[in-house]
Amino acid sequence: MQKEIIIKVSPKEASSTESIKQIVASQLDIQISEIKAVRIVKRSIDARQRKVFVNLTLNIYIEESEPETKFEEIEYKNISEAPQAIVVGCGPAGLFAALRLIELGIRPIVVERGKNVRDRKKDTAQVSKNNVVNPESNYCFGEGGAGAYSDGKLYTRSKKRGNVDKILRIFCQYGASTDILIDAHPHIGTDKLPGIIERMRMQIEESGGEVHFETRMDKLIIKNNSVEGIETNTGKIFVGKVILATGHSARDVYSMLHEQKIKLEAKGFAIGVRVEHSSHLIDQIQYHNPEGRGEYLPAAEYNFVVQSAGRGVYSFCMCPGGVIVPIASNEKQVVVNGMSASNRGSKWSNSGIVVEIHPEDLPDYAKYEELCMMKFQEDIEELTWVKGGKTQTAPAQRLVDFVKNKKSDDLPNSSYSAGIVSSALHEWLPEFIRTRLQDAFLQIGKRYKGFLTNDAIIIAIESRTSSPVRITRDRESLEHFEIRGLYPCGEGAGYAGGIVSAAMDGERCAEALVERCSMVSSCL
Repeated sequence: MQKEIIIKVSPKEASSTESIKQIVASQLDIQISEIKAVRIVKRSIDARQRKVFVNLTLNIYIEESEPETKFEEIEYKNISEAPQAIVVGCGPAGLFAALRLIELGIRPIVVERGKNVRDRKKDTAQVSKNNVVNPESNYCFGEGGAGAYSDGKLYTRSKKRGNVDKILRIFCQYGASTDILIDAHPHIGTDKLPGIIERMRMQIEESGGEVHFETRMDKLIIKNNSVEGIETNTGKIFVGKVILATGHSARDVYSMLHEQKIKLEAKGFAIGVRVEHSSHLIDQIQYHNPEGRGEYLPAAEYNFVVQSAGRGVYSFCMCPGGVIVPIASNEKQVVVNGMSASNRGSKWSNSGIVVEIHPEDLPDYAKYEELCMMKFQEDIEELTWVKGGKTQTAPAQRLVDFVKNKKSDDLPNSSYSAGIVSSALHEWLPEFIRTRLQDAFLQIGKRYKGFLTNDAIIIAIESRTSSPVRITRDRESLEHFEIRGLYPCGEGAGYAGGIVSAAMDGERCAEALVERCSMVSSCL
């Protein structure tokens, strides 16, 4: 017999299968010996009160064995002789679009401007070591996209737009821990994710698809308002309908689309700084314990949302036990983000604290029309580069000093490997961003005692939270409004906001392309 029950236990009890069995046996009024197996279905930490609990949803196997498999793997058949479609971009949206095309009997041709994930890692190391940014291979461009080096967090609120569980199962199929199937806030880790991405790409190739690295799309081939293929920097032309999954940092793609008169829209995004505390302090605050997390709890997370002068200010991509990394995609930029390894074992915790902005906030940029938000984003990243000394050194300030409009005389140690320099961020950040950040930090400090401390620092600039441009598409068909055979996809098109939501959007675009082509015999 199998039963599903929910229990609330201490972190220590949650770490022991025997303790869980004892609690379950007592609750069900049975003998422990009758319980043959316990499988955790869902797990979450409840730290809202001073005493921290772990909520567990369990499958209990009474007098019967536990099934061997925890999920059903997908079988990808050989489609080497099938009609083809082009996927531009090898991030989460592109990878999952390609895998879904294979499931549906279409041969994906994946075109990626950056390098494979192994060679790409060498280029990202050069950013911190030698201040060298390869504009085609960096933290944003290359196999896995920005998601490969943005912590591997898999939490999403976009459950209505796709099958979250399927996305997680595919990650597990290629090497992720099955813990991601049960944790409320699943996380793979930047040390594990590259290998998983590589195995997914190998599956595409083994099934008969193609993946072309260091191949940048330079132009869409359009005839009679219909996409027929792409031109690339290598001189090679690829023929087929196009799923466009180029990520939120491919500004040259937005400019190219604008020049080809493909309808775009300026899109609001969020911009701010990355704040870094000691992970021990965040553990103390979130777990209400001066001793921190203790032996049985993970590094603590937080999630803040406050309102300031009519705009939301919120935490973004919070990385417990993580580090801050340089994610510029060109030399004259400084941009920061955070990531964590799977064990979240760093002595620091960091998060973006960002202010939402909209086109109406930037009247001086109205002349750039659809690209106005992108132009502002570009300008502030270059300004940050100048304030950091025209290297990948990032301008920084102690947290309380920033709130009090005081330049920091010195700075604490930081995880940011490219180095930090003291800068008066309060003087050069745009006023509508600065004042809202300062107000938000004061609000957060009142709510979470200890957060507002001069032992914490802020580092600029956190500006790649989402795409500053939306590539328009029909809500139902997912095709571009005016250009048939073009499927704008994922974060870069303005329709996703993280690894899982991008992956789900990739699957949806693949399905839409195949459905459209089943209705139009000449589609492929």
